[in-house]
Amino acid sequence: MNQANMSMDRRIKRGMSTTVVLSIVAIIVVAGLGVALMRGGGETEQQGMSAGVFDVRRGSFDITVPATGELEALSNAEIRNQLEVSATIMEIVDEGITVNKGDVLIRFNDDELKDRIKDEEDDVAASLNALVAAQAKLEITIKEQESELEKADLKITLAELALNAWEEGDAVSKRSQLALDKEIAQKDFAKVAATFEASKDLLQKKFISLEAYRDDEMAMIKARAKLDQAELDAEVYEKYTYIQEEKQKKSDLDQARAERERVGQFYEAQVVQAKSEVESREHALASDEERLAKLRRQLEYCTVFAPSDGLVVYATSLESGRHGRDEPPPQVGTAVSRNRRIMLLPDTSQMIAAIKVNEALVGLIEAGQQVLITSDALPDVMLTGTVRDVGVLAETGGWRDPNRRDYTVSVLIEEGNEHGLKPSMRATGEIFIDSARDVLHVPVPAISMDGGQAYVFVPQGVRFARRPVSVGRASEMYVEVLSGLEEGEQVLLREPSPEEIIGEDAAGPSEVAMGDGAGRRERPRGSGRPARASAGG
Repeated sequence: MNQANMSMDRRIKRGMSTTVVLSIVAIIVVAGLGVALMRGGGETEQQGMSAGVFDVRRGSFDITVPATGELEALSNAEIRNQLEVSATIMEIVDEGITVNKGDVLIRFNDDELKDRIKDEEDDVAASLNALVAAQAKLEITIKEQESELEKADLKITLAELALNAWEEGDAVSKRSQLALDKEIAQKDFAKVAATFEASKDLLQKKFISLEAYRDDEMAMIKARAKLDQAELDAEVYEKYTYIQEEKQKKSDLDQARAERERVGQFYEAQVVQAKSEVESREHALASDEERLAKLRRQLEYCTVFAPSDGLVVYATSLESGRHGRDEPPPQVGTAVSRNRRIMLLPDTSQMIAAIKVNEALVGLIEAGQQVLITSDALPDVMLTGTVRDVGVLAETGGWRDPNRRDYTVSVLIEEGNEHGLKPSMRATGEIFIDSARDVLHVPVPAISMDGGQAYVFVPQGVRFARRPVSVGRASEMYVEVLSGLEEGEQVLLREPSPEEIIGEDAAGPSEVAMGDGAGRRERPRGSGRPARASAGG
């Protein structure tokens, strides 16, 4: 026994309580394994059985868990219709042949897809042209914006220069001229007025004529009028003309600035609109290109290649009979709906056995344990395997046995597939748990259960007495006896009739009344056939 098995032996001795052992024994008894014992026992064991009794002996036996299930490929590729619509098969490989990676498995009718691709290519070209036109329009709009903004900026500059020129030149010059005119008029008036006053004296003295006096008076009046006019011009300019010209110049500048803002807003809106048009065309082109790429991928899906080596198995072969219906195998002309599974490609170069173990025994199973596998198709071929993993959730026994709970144990078959094993072949496995060495043991059919207590029936003359025993480890065919029996004693291998039972054996507890069910074998509830601990041996 290797170190791993010795470790397993210690674990089982520590962890398997009497209750668990008795439960396992009860399962084995329910399974009716006495026949297996009689059929499968060796020559030495047969010699210990006569007239339906067995000589208690010391010896060794293997503890295994038997299970049944079916073979599966370690890797299994599914082939489905990846087209978004129903597709018609134009070519398909025959079921049962072995293909290599890259081989053509199926060809679908692609005429409609090719037409759609041609239409979509036209749409892409139209969208591309529209995008180019929108981009050109955007570029033109941006250039127009720049030009009009430059014009508006120039108007602002000219208005600013005009305002500055007027404020620093025209207005100053005008004021100076008006002041000069006023000053000249004042001086002219003063001169003429003085002359006129002198003329008055000269006229009184008769030094000048009245006409000369009148001329001097007229000159004074004109000089006064020029002075009044100069003063009025200066006043009008300051009160009205200057303000008017100032407001006009500033208004021209404000108008230029307002025009620049209007131009900016207008072309900003035009640019935004043009950019939006470009983005819309880009989106439309991207959508068309995406649809085209998708259609081209769909066209690729019209030819299905093998993703790996494997055996061709039609899905209808696996689904046939389910839900009360049989579907014909796929062939040329068959319409396949979207995402429908068409075939499987199990890689039969490496097989596993998916076997079922009852939930009462699944706690004994762990990865790495050795397993012997036989297939119903090849009963003479013994395969070796290793437990890969144990299923997380239990499966029910269905409507036939709703109380049954089994876990799936995956076993990797260590040999290659030189025997030509195929998926779904029925398989039987014996999972090695432990070895019981040099222990007292009796066949499983010798054990009866009553209220959690194990019993055997020992001969007393032509009748039998029930004797309680303490049991240890159990296999499919043997149960370890810890106490209650001695080597060489005999035990009955069948259920005695009430008339054959004489009561409790002297070695047992207090007497049991006859005829009230004493000695009857207790059967666990439920009619299912659970998996069981088994003996190699």
